[in-house]
Amino acid sequence: MSGVPSRLSGLLYGLGLGGFVDGIVLHQLLQWHHMVSHVDDYPPTTVAGLEVNTMADGFFHLATWFLVLGGSITTIVEWRKGRLAPSWSFHFGLVLAGWGIFNVVEGLIDHQLLGIHHVRDDLGAPLSWDLGFLAFGVLLIAGGWWLHRRGLAEVRARAG
Repeated sequence: MSGVPSRLSGLLYGLGLGGFVDGIVLHQLLQWHHMVSHVDDYPPTTVAGLEVNTMADGFFHLATWFLVLGGSITTIVEWRKGRLAPSWSFHFGLVLAGWGIFNVVEGLIDHQLLGIHHVRDDLGAPLSWDLGFLAFGVLLIAGGWWLHRRGLAEVRARAG
């Protein structure tokens, strides 16, 4: 066995699973928004608009599925190279950090820069929800990185 476990796998899992949480919970279960629900040409209150939003959501889910697949592939490749398996805190910390990175990037790009949707498109003033989404992302990154660093010390002690 050699080296510290790969960080890439945990981050890819976090990015993908964070996207799944967003898509499944906010898009489908709560129906607060869809991928392009704040675009005037595609209002989700019309059948045509909902069809476009549903298709955009599908492409979004496909992208997050590929991130999870990438996490699985990198895990297998690294283990075949003889790298150490990660401890739970090493790996889960990276998953949480990846989820947080997803929230921050998606929140800044889709909510703020492009304005194609907001966390709560069903409200008249969604900015506070968008800021909460970003803050939650920052907390996930900080907590995940802390947990990962704790796990890194465990892995180094085990290898050493």
